[in-house]
Amino acid sequence: MPPSSDAVLPPATLVIFGATGDLTARLLMPALTTLRRQGYLDDGHGVLGIGHSEGDATMLRDKLDAFRAEKGGEGDADKDAAWSALLDQVDYLSGDFEDDALYASLAERIEGNVVFYLAVPPKFFAPIVEKLASCGLTKESDAGWRRIIIEKPFGHDLESAAALNARLLACVPETQLYRIDHFLGKETVQNIVVARFANTIIEKIWNSDCIDSVQITAAETVDVGTRGSFYDATGALRDMVPNHLFQILATLAMEPPASFDAESVRDEKAKVLRAIRLYDPAEAAENSVRGRYGAGRIGDRTIPAYRDTPDVAADSRTETYAALKLMVDSWRWAGVPFYLRTGKALTARDTEVVVTFRQVPFAHFPRTRGADLPANRIVFQIQPDEGIDMDVSIKQPGPEVATEGATLAYRYPRSADLAHLTGYESLLHDVLTGDQSLFQRADAIEAGWRAVQPFLDAWRESEPETYEPGGTGPAAADRLIERDGRRWHSIARPEG
Repeated sequence: MPPSSDAVLPPATLVIFGATGDLTARLLMPALTTLRRQGYLDDGHGVLGIGHSEGDATMLRDKLDAFRAEKGGEGDADKDAAWSALLDQVDYLSGDFEDDALYASLAERIEGNVVFYLAVPPKFFAPIVEKLASCGLTKESDAGWRRIIIEKPFGHDLESAAALNARLLACVPETQLYRIDHFLGKETVQNIVVARFANTIIEKIWNSDCIDSVQITAAETVDVGTRGSFYDATGALRDMVPNHLFQILATLAMEPPASFDAESVRDEKAKVLRAIRLYDPAEAAENSVRGRYGAGRIGDRTIPAYRDTPDVAADSRTETYAALKLMVDSWRWAGVPFYLRTGKALTARDTEVVVTFRQVPFAHFPRTRGADLPANRIVFQIQPDEGIDMDVSIKQPGPEVATEGATLAYRYPRSADLAHLTGYESLLHDVLTGDQSLFQRADAIEAGWRAVQPFLDAWRESEPETYEPGGTGPAAADRLIERDGRRWHSIARPEG
């Protein structure tokens, strides 16, 4: 149901640096269209694109329109109407991100509330913010606020992340910075918080007394494709762990906040990341696996080996798969291992959290020992097939008392249309309302990199293990978890 008229968000101009890039057309504009269709945005909300390409508003509108048509976005009357109304509010300004003349022109085009979105390569993050600040464009007043959204990757190691934070915070306060991670905008990630803190039966057992282990998986079927240049300088660990997976981990493991204001929530998440055990290089090597896909097939697709991908070095040591065993040294989580894995060119697209509970101490049932009972689990299915499963034991039908496993399942209804949401809808909504709860703070960013740095150091001279496309990753990842007497939860098979 559309929001009431008083739910329309405060009028603002979204200034997108790098507006001619892929992110704007593929994710930001669809998210803004959804917000417009739902009644959160009106004609008081405009988009001002900034890019190096020569052109005007017509050029950018035509480019965005063509991208949408190519992706089959047309055909729904409500969506088409919202798109057309939003497109009418799109303008464009051409210039060099490091040229003072651009910012002088920008100052003449904006007033009131402004969101600066940095959809640009990381090397431009600090220079753009420094230019905005030196030209007075970040100054807030009664006439309007100014907010800055920064995309990942936020640094490539601890040293670079700390240096970037220092440069940004020398220009603007933390209250104006929104470090965005679209995973946190997903309904199913936010539902972890609600499941925990709105249900006594869950929160009471959410600790090391009852929980045996936690698995967080982000598996993709896609290979690196045309992103060789970016990916070869990044790798699976940097690309996914200190942002996406650590934010899920922090959401799972945080203590109940004193309230659900932004700072209270971010305080608790930062405490979790600071509590991750810091390994020495030998421990990091022992508790991690890195892999790289070779040539092969996934379904009806033939893909080249990673090293044969365009723009990837022939002697590359970059990993396309990473698995870690982490410990969170806090009272609640002492002794509970967190197993994280992420990889490309795997058997299925599957992002999930699996919380496995301890076995019952004793089973009275005839011919049944406690160890024979399937473990209780809660599975948060983040994507696709979004929902929550709970694995329990029940009695088998028949005259004898015997047990079997059963799953209590909830799936989001089709009407929720989650498959067509980008994750940016709720995040852009929160930026416009000034809610920073789902955005990373400087201390949390650095705590995440501090926990990852030992793995970066341990892997510096090592070679990833090759794995076949269409599988579940390198064999060493199975050994990593099986040495503890556990197994990875099965990655879902491809749809269809």
